[in-house]
This record gives sequence, C-alpha cells and structure tokens, in this order.
Amino acid sequence: MKQVKIMGVPLSHIDHKTLVKQLDEHVMLEEKSFVITVNPEIVMRANEDTAYMDHLHKANYITADGIGIIRASQLLKNPLPERVTGYDLMIDLLSISNIKGYKIFLLGAHKDVLKRVETNLQHFYPDIKIVGSHDGYFDWNKSDEIVEQVKQADPDLTFVALGAPKQEQWISENIDHFNKGVFLCVGGSFDVIAGDVKRAPVRWRKYNVEWLYRLIKQPKRWRRMLALPRFAIRIIKRKLKGSP
Repeated sequence: MKQVKIMGVPLSHIDHKTLVKQLDEHVMLEEKSFVITVNPEIVMRANEDTAYMDHLHKANYITADGIGIIRASQLLKNPLPERVTGYDLMIDLLSISNIKGYKIFLLGAHKDVLKRVETNLQHFYPDIKIVGSHDGYFDWNKSDEIVEQVKQADPDLTFVALGAPKQEQWISENIDHFNKGVFLCVGGSFDVIAGDVKRAPVRWRKYNVEWLYRLIKQPKRWRRMLALPRFAIRIIKRKLKGSP
C-alpha cells in the first residue's frame, strides 16, 4: 500500500470506505491488523518520543484523524485522500458486526462509562456480540491478565479506548500474543457512545472545525491544542527544506 510520510510517521494512502472493506476482509480471513488514527498532537509526540514512534511503526494502517494531517500532506505535495477517524471506523465496523456476527471486545474508559457503552451498543445493534470488556484503569504491570482475558474471549474486533499514547503502546506491546483480530485505537469514542460527550455537529465536521467545537465544549483541552501551531511550523520548515 502507498504510504505518505509526515514527520517520520507513515500514513496509509487509503480512504474510509476502502479501509472498512479491507478490515472486514481481515476479519473474514482471520488475519491480524493494527489500526491507528493520528492527529498533529500524536505526530508531534512521536517526534519527541522515539519509543512511541516505534509503536506507531508497528501498525498495519495509520490514518489521518485530524484535518491538520490532511493539510500537511497537501502542502508537502503528497496528498492523502481524506480524513479517516477512529470513531467513524468503529461505527461502520459495529454495523458490519451486527450483521455478520463478529465478536467484539471493548477495552478502555471508566467502569461506569463502559457499562453505558455496552448498554447503548446492545440497544442500537440488537444482534451485536460483545464477548468481553475491561475498563482502562488497570495496573500496566498486570497487563498480561487483560491479554489473557482477550485471548479467552477470542474477539474478531478489539476496540481500544485508552487514549494516546497508551492505546497505541498497549496494542504494540501485546499484539504478538494474538493469532487474529483487528485492533483499533478509538480514543474518546466510548465517551461519545456512552452519551457523556457530544460529537461535533455535521456542519462543524463538514468545514473541518471539529477541533474548535471540542475546544469550546472542553476548554481544558487548550494545552493540547498548542501542538497545532508547533506542528504547522514544523511542516512549513520541512516544505521549505523539501523534506517529508
């Protein structure tokens, strides 16, 4: 698959529809697949943390979750086709699973949030098969216990909502223990499904200002948003130097 490198992060040149189809095929063929969706904040973190960059490089697919990544690819004259978000991937894969009977494992969030996620998924997808779940507040040194729980559940799809960088690290460090399954990083998607956080309205997403909607709704995110101008400056410098 063609890749587009942005500050050392190899992004998959793939659109949402094609990726969903390929992940569905991976499940049917009982193949493993590791999917990460990145924004400028994640790319900046990877450039400051070599161990984290190594975790990203273990993924089979890395897609552009943030519009900043798309704009950067265009500026560097190697444009990606479109945004492919973890939330949208999860929703489409849940719909497919509801029809085909794929088994789902949920990892992440608070226990009470996780319970609401399971309740809402059962409501919206009556035939969904949730074969296991675990909250995201666990002792990292006892991660082997969770790995064993996932193995026993034998899911086709594991949605990991630990937030960056933990979700990418957890999958990277443990995926070799599994023989099959799609492992998808979904960030704060559980909070949206639980009803605790509202996703930006369609109009905001259409004009690529979902980040602004999140900032308005969650002002505490402002420190994280500082990564955006730093990312933009780094991309402009690379453009001037002619490097990806």
